[in-house]
Amino acid sequence: MKDIDAIAALQDPVRRRLYEYVAAQGREVGRNEAAEATGVTRTLAAHHLDRLTGAGLLESGSRRLTGRSGPGAGRPAKVYTRARAEHAVSLPSRDYLTAAELLAEAAERAGLDRELRTAARRKGEALRGPAAPCGSLAEAMEALAARGYEPHLEPADTPTRTKDAGSDRAAGAVKAPGAATEATGPTPVTPTAPGAPGAPATPGAVGPAETAPEAAPAVVRMRNCPFHSVAERFPPLVCGMNLALLEGLLGTGGAVRARMDSRPGECCVVVEDSKNNQD
Repeated sequence: MKDIDAIAALQDPVRRRLYEYVAAQGREVGRNEAAEATGVTRTLAAHHLDRLTGAGLLESGSRRLTGRSGPGAGRPAKVYTRARAEHAVSLPSRDYLTAAELLAEAAERAGLDRELRTAARRKGEALRGPAAPCGSLAEAMEALAARGYEPHLEPADTPTRTKDAGSDRAAGAVKAPGAATEATGPTPVTPTAPGAPGAPATPGAVGPAETAPEAAPAVVRMRNCPFHSVAERFPPLVCGMNLALLEGLLGTGGAVRARMDSRPGECCVVVEDSKNNQD
């Protein structure tokens, strides 16, 4: 099917809503879930999802959504994900991808990485205009969505920290009895006499504040790389350019920062609160 036919399949508003929902999940979606999310019947959802698959916009498979296997687990359900193929239409016909690949190859051969990053950062600043650097992850997500990055929040890949409820400790987190250590497993809890170091506080006594788990920080990841085709051929060059572009777009020295953290199938950059920086 030609690209223009695939794109034309999105003209139907129900079909477009279903496509947008499946694309936004970043995982397999069943017919029931898609129908409930878009407010249509399962039969109508199945019809449009199969049409989208036939147009090359979705890919389909089957698996048991119950998580069980063997007898009594039920029949596998049909599931859908966004297709990896790209579709574009230009009238009259244009070929910007070839031009981008040629320019990237020339820049890589000439060692122009630094110059490219400088130009990308300047372009990002121009796109941001006179606005101040993004003041929150929510603002950053709006800016990224407007550029087609498809941002979403995820917990950071860092261990949950503990924090003294009375004060910030510069070193040495307080461990609760029985907390696991990295190498030896759970720490045994030994009963102690009242008044001894580490003993529970007696009623009315003033003791150290209890510790409470601190929520893991969130990062913004992006399901779409606008430069995917060129980045696949020239990853260091294009990913460095992308990072510099987003630094200019979101601003530096503010409440959020962009950093490199590549993951298969997604953009190579993540955005996080500046206070989470550990560099």
